[in-house]
Amino acid sequence: MCRNIHTLHNFEPAATSDEVHAAALQYVRKIAGTTKPSKANQPAFDEAVHEIAHITQHLLDALVTSAPPKNREVEAEKAKARAAGRYAA
Repeated sequence: MCRNIHTLHNFEPAATSDEVHAAALQYVRKIAGTTKPSKANQPAFDEAVHEIAHITQHLLDALVTSAPPKNREVEAEKAKARAAGRYAA
């Protein structure tokens, strides 16, 4: 369930609000133990996603680093290479 949560800090271009929301959604799904809440739990689920996305954006805005920003495409290729090596038969 949480495989879609990726590092969002120190990338160029910076993480979008959609990426922050997607990470918050995956986190709440993992914590709640469900990908689709019941109608009774939907408001609490949606509120949690909203709050976590909000605080995540604050965190990303406040973090500082002296490292140069990472390139998304280069990092994606590195991840694919690691996965290929890990799952090679």
